Amino acid sequence: MGGTLKQPHDALPLPLITQLNQPTVADRVFEELRQRILNLDLPPRTKISEAEVAKTMGVSRQPVREAFKRLAKIGFLVIRPQSGTTVSLISGEAVLRARFVRTALEVKTCRTLCTMITPAGQAALADLIEQQRDAVKVDDRSRFHAADDAFHREICVLAGVEYVWDLLTETKTHMDRIRMLSLDSTSQKLALKEHVQLFDAICSNQPDLAEEVISNHLSRILQLIDELKEQNHTFFTDASA
Repeated sequence: MGGTLKQPHDALPLPLITQLNQPTVADRVFEELRQRILNLDLPPRTKISEAEVAKTMGVSRQPVREAFKRLAKIGFLVIRPQSGTTVSLISGEAVLRARFVRTALEVKTCRTLCTMITPAGQAALADLIEQQRDAVKVDDRSRFHAADDAFHREICVLAGVEYVWDLLTETKTHMDRIRMLSLDSTSQKLALKEHVQLFDAICSNQPDLAEEVISNHLSRILQLIDELKEQNHTFFTDASA
């Protein structure tokens, strides 16, 4: 009755895709612009065009267009076909939402890691603490921010939930700009102190203390928002992103 069903091995063979993890041109454009916006080299309200970026970076407009769309999706660009593209304002509401989500996920992650941290994991976190100390010594904001992110990401990796950091990477974009605005020498030292406290709580298997430390650490941004709005009021909007 009828023809026989094809078995899986009868299907047309698919080509082998190599170098799957190699960044594309669009990836490189996206990351370069993301860092420029994050570091405030491209501050809020800055106008930016596909043509200019493509010419400056020596690429075609297609990868730039893809990068623009990705940057718009995470809330870094506002694309208006009739009036052009601008770097977005920092959304206070988006910061509050991101802080809530990040706290919920990182509290659970830190509590989990307290029950399974290994000597190798302790060494990895200790190394990232040292990288932060080195950045503080020379007051390098970008370097400290990168080491800070790496520390939080490593906690997720060691807890077996690296996907949590992947989820947070896009969620926390407006938080990151707040952090870069506020990262002076004093705030770097305070963040480092809190990271050391979190490290000690995790390594001593104290989940309640780890929860308290990470919650307080991520809540400091609530105070920073009002201070930074007063100092840089043209960078902010109360509208959601």
